[in-house]
Amino acid sequence: MRILIAGGGQVAELIARRLIREGNDVTIVDADADRCRQLESLLDAQIMQGNAARVLTLRRAGVSACELFIAVTDSDEINVLSCLIAQTESRARVKVARLRTHEVKEWRRLLDQSGVKIDLIIHPETDIAERILRVIRLPGVSDIVDFADGEVRLFGMNIEKGDRLANKTLHELHEQGAPRHSLVVLVFRGQQVIIPRGNDALRDGDQIYVVATRNSFESTMEFMGLRSQRELKRAFIVGGKQIGIEIAKRLAVQGVNVRLIERDAARCEKIAGLLEKSVVINGDGRNQALLEEQNVGEADAFLTLTNDDEDNIITSLLARRLGARKIVALINRPDYLPLAQRLGVNTTVSPRLVAADRILRFVRKGWVLSVTTFRQEEAEAIELIAGERTKYVGKKLRDIRFPRGAIVGAIARSDGEVIVPRGEETIRPGDRVIFFALESVVPKLESAFLADPARVRS
Repeated sequence: MRILIAGGGQVAELIARRLIREGNDVTIVDADADRCRQLESLLDAQIMQGNAARVLTLRRAGVSACELFIAVTDSDEINVLSCLIAQTESRARVKVARLRTHEVKEWRRLLDQSGVKIDLIIHPETDIAERILRVIRLPGVSDIVDFADGEVRLFGMNIEKGDRLANKTLHELHEQGAPRHSLVVLVFRGQQVIIPRGNDALRDGDQIYVVATRNSFESTMEFMGLRSQRELKRAFIVGGKQIGIEIAKRLAVQGVNVRLIERDAARCEKIAGLLEKSVVINGDGRNQALLEEQNVGEADAFLTLTNDDEDNIITSLLARRLGARKIVALINRPDYLPLAQRLGVNTTVSPRLVAADRILRFVRKGWVLSVTTFRQEEAEAIELIAGERTKYVGKKLRDIRFPRGAIVGAIARSDGEVIVPRGEETIRPGDRVIFFALESVVPKLESAFLADPARVRS
């Protein structure tokens, strides 16, 4: 497939790398000459310097022949305009644009009424808000990701010092009564990423990911020592940007007492007019005296959502030391994610990874249904459809030599059965298979499923 990407930032790089890996022909257009040179050294793609809002630039980039157009520049206006150009100049079957404006709902309506067809408009702030709200009531849970239309759920958690799970092997957890349809599938230990096997033991400080079927999700959480959904009474948000305001609004509707801290006094006045049910405080979230004065130690949730990664990490550590029960930090730089986890920030969200995964989940066709990235692209969860000629079909899992660093986490059968399989199970045609794997071995998994090229998802 010929793919044209407008914008050469980190989101574009993440998307391009994965699409290139699947054998697609990718071209990237970016206005910054230095970034273009950098991308040329990183990607096996055609890189062109130029303004994506100009017709001649996109023509030179081959827009007329592209089948998929993705607009992820830093400008909403350029993203919309470039999609309009692609609509008139190309045969692109799918067009995707990222918009960051708080008026995204109005833009969706206007574009639809004006006949500008954009198949997917992603709004990272909305996606991040939903991701945070999914885990905000669960103090020990760092993340929740759904697969197979919600029939398979993955959650992340940290192994704290003295935790009863520490030093236990996966075999021992099974013997102690771990729910049958559950499995530890990823372990992040410092800089190391482990796809664990039965004899591997969990350690203090590990961040682990556990997969479970929807029906066994609650019992798995309970077995792992995590509290069920609890009442959320008080929440603090540091940062008065769009994402902070969005989450404050949603929590206030749920009856949560929300306090939002913002350094800019003029911004505070504007926010106060938008958040009638919340308290807006003009101050610095890094100020320990301010946090103590506001009784942050009694907070059920503390969210640091400024645009500064360092500030978010520092403020999160202060809140944790003061006793806030649930800490969430917004981290823009993927290379900061492991650092934040090692420092004890139990939930981090990356706008760039969220945006890339959202786009890739939509544009996948055929055998790849979704890809979810963890930390610095060190590991992935990949959801694939098994076809009649897929390499692994019809064999018991214990007899298959999967690439080292990959594990089958769950299978959703075409007849509705959902399992976390053991060695006796087989992969059948039509199964949705969820693998967890090191990034380096994902191409091998994909090639095994690509062996059935006739399989196409509508």
